[in-house]
Amino acid sequence: MSKEIVVNVRPGETRAAVIENGHLVEIQIERQAHQRYVGNIYKGRVENVLPGMQAAFVDVGLERNAFLYVEDALKAREGQFDDLDVEDVKALSIKDILKEGQQIIVQITKEPIGTKGARVVTQITLPGRNVVLMPTVDYVGVSRRISNDEERARLKKIAMRAKPRGCGVIVRTAAEGKDEKEITQEIGFLVKLWRRIKMKARRTPAPALLHRDYDLIYRIMRDLFSEDVDQFIVDDAHEFEKARDLLNIMSPQLKGKLKYYAGEEPIFDHYGIEEEIEKALRRRVWLSCGGYLVFDHTEALTSIDVNTGRFIGTTNLQDTVLKTNLEAASEIAHQLRLRNIGGIIIIDFIDMDSEEARQQVIKRLDEELRKDKTRATVLGFTHLGLLEMTRKKTRPGLEEVLSRPCPYCDGRGRVLSEETLALRAEKEIRRMAARQAEEAMLVSLHPSVAALLIGQGGGNLSRIEQETGKVIYVKGNPALHIEDMDVVATGTREEVEKRALPVSVGDVLEVEVQEPHASNPSNGIARIDGYIVDIDGGGKLVGKRVKVEIAKVFRTYARGKPRDIAGGGPGPGLDETGLQAGTGNLGF
Repeated sequence: MSKEIVVNVRPGETRAAVIENGHLVEIQIERQAHQRYVGNIYKGRVENVLPGMQAAFVDVGLERNAFLYVEDALKAREGQFDDLDVEDVKALSIKDILKEGQQIIVQITKEPIGTKGARVVTQITLPGRNVVLMPTVDYVGVSRRISNDEERARLKKIAMRAKPRGCGVIVRTAAEGKDEKEITQEIGFLVKLWRRIKMKARRTPAPALLHRDYDLIYRIMRDLFSEDVDQFIVDDAHEFEKARDLLNIMSPQLKGKLKYYAGEEPIFDHYGIEEEIEKALRRRVWLSCGGYLVFDHTEALTSIDVNTGRFIGTTNLQDTVLKTNLEAASEIAHQLRLRNIGGIIIIDFIDMDSEEARQQVIKRLDEELRKDKTRATVLGFTHLGLLEMTRKKTRPGLEEVLSRPCPYCDGRGRVLSEETLALRAEKEIRRMAARQAEEAMLVSLHPSVAALLIGQGGGNLSRIEQETGKVIYVKGNPALHIEDMDVVATGTREEVEKRALPVSVGDVLEVEVQEPHASNPSNGIARIDGYIVDIDGGGKLVGKRVKVEIAKVFRTYARGKPRDIAGGGPGPGLDETGLQAGTGNLGF
């Protein structure tokens, strides 16, 4: 399997992409404007202890207090509970472990996301390339990815000899085959780092940052750059030199795989990564067989729907369903890793009749998830035929990093229909009319909503005026949120009309022709503060600025013609509401 790591550095942002067999499988993004917190170590102060939640809130100096579960707090009182068995530990209350005002050293394991603060633990880990030092736990472990029993035993003995008493070490996969000196030196370096952190904690009042985790390129080189990577490509000369210096210390044998990209074409375009990132933000993902997946995210979980789409198969229905589901399982594992989706995940595969087929799908999903370093657990199918699984979430997903909730629909993904909004606007106008003594009002709405409120031939607006006893002017404003209504003015008819009608007969104005008339393309449409100017013969002048003489003025639109165009004709008849007679379509 070919594997490449491609790093793009630009002002304010660093991006690292992992490509396997020509396909983008992972993308990590670090921005200066969005600081990364996972891995940082703080001296914090316990603000609140909540026995009902078996948790505490810790002030570490961030915008929101960090959250500490009881299981993660036991090491805050080092040695106090060492003699207790598992059941006794489970029975402990958070108030037995922590007190308000207490100062403790914690490490962030989960980024603050949305309204939630960071999650912290008191069991500190300091990762190196070959080992992870756990200074608060007396334990030695070896990565399960190292399968050779003799090698596992060798590495465990090295770690046991090199680690200080009371400290723990986990030997990482990258340590396989490394000599004792290299591993011992790295453990020594991490021990010194921990001593510096503890020394800083003794002389620094809480809350305080004691240690910041390294930048993205360092972490990628530490965690992902190994012998199975063919190339590590960087497009920034300064960062390339830094990476080369790091490799001299970390893994000199890998220096030959470090490359500098100096091409004129942006590196992510050259490798087709930009297009893949754009696809990873889409709700729908097409499968090569013709089926497709639909991703929907909520705060509680991510749901994935599998559909046959254009795939009709060649033999029978169940064979078509199984083939689609198997391909979907592979693609889902890929998308979870690429999009960095974590938490609870519910997958609605196409219904399968046999248990054997369901087990094939689970097996395929498990096999593909093993390629992912982030821990994932497949729980199986529920009684409703949905597959449940979880994937550990320690940092925001790709969608959270690259996008934000739409200010237009407030993240709902849908907006109210024009019919609903027109009825709601009518109710609001009636409510205002009943409360106010003023004779007239001017309201501004999105054009599509205004058209329905006015109604065909202006009939709906006339009915509202008769029933409320008010003179109502309606103006379309394309810049207005489709769900908003703006009350521009109230007062006497003359006062409101001055605001509603920005032009008078005989005015000569310079305007830009924005678009052809919807039902008479030979005419053009211009707007003055949302007010429509229907320009005779202006359809051929779209995009140009022209002088127009106003010939007629109505409530919601005016008629005019360019000064340098003779004639032009009136086009289809429009009534005084600005609606084409008999069509119900506004001129905007």
